[in-house]
Amino acid sequence: MKREIKTTNDGSKTLFIRELNENYHSHHGALQEAEHVFIKNGLNLINDCEINILELGFGTGLNVLVTINEYLKTDKNHDTHYFTLEKYPINTSEIENLAYFELFDNPELKNIYQKIHQIEWEKSVEIIKGFNLHKIQCDFFELKNIDLPKINLVYYDCFGARVQPDLWEKPLFEMVSDKMSVNGLLTTYSSKGSVRRILEELHFKVEKKQGPPGKREMINATKL
Repeated sequence: MKREIKTTNDGSKTLFIRELNENYHSHHGALQEAEHVFIKNGLNLINDCEINILELGFGTGLNVLVTINEYLKTDKNHDTHYFTLEKYPINTSEIENLAYFELFDNPELKNIYQKIHQIEWEKSVEIIKGFNLHKIQCDFFELKNIDLPKINLVYYDCFGARVQPDLWEKPLFEMVSDKMSVNGLLTTYSSKGSVRRILEELHFKVEKKQGPPGKREMINATKL
């Protein structure tokens, strides 16, 4: 399906699929959403010495970039392994036009942004010292066949249930749960009641949090 580039309310860009009437990120602010959901209410709540992140899905690469930006602010006394799934990678023109590195003050992020998109799929690559990225091109439902270390942080960033309801039902959440460690955290922009009930059935402690700009609530879920 054809994708278009649009500018969101915080000045950052996103991709828009007209046939689905769906954005890759919130039109209220792509960057604000990523930082609020996945950094403030995700990465910054993890204190483990080794962080294994699973992202569904890679999309524009924005979530990887904000995660590395946050990692660069720390004392880097932990290793981070970032696994991200994507069935339909974006193209070179889209990567260049999104230009997410321009949103940050750190000049290092231009080269890092390019490297994120240039590295080979199916290989683990050290993007910067202590931060490894492994991009996997596959359907999300192939997750059960992928060998991963125990995941302690999940970025659940699938397209919305309106356009892909199967991604917000029990079978996929069950696959994700099976890959997670006890006390692992799943964070998502969604606050659907059906999602909360599924996660509780799978023995997660579910907490409603304040949502990013334009959204009242979001979900954090800790695996018990």
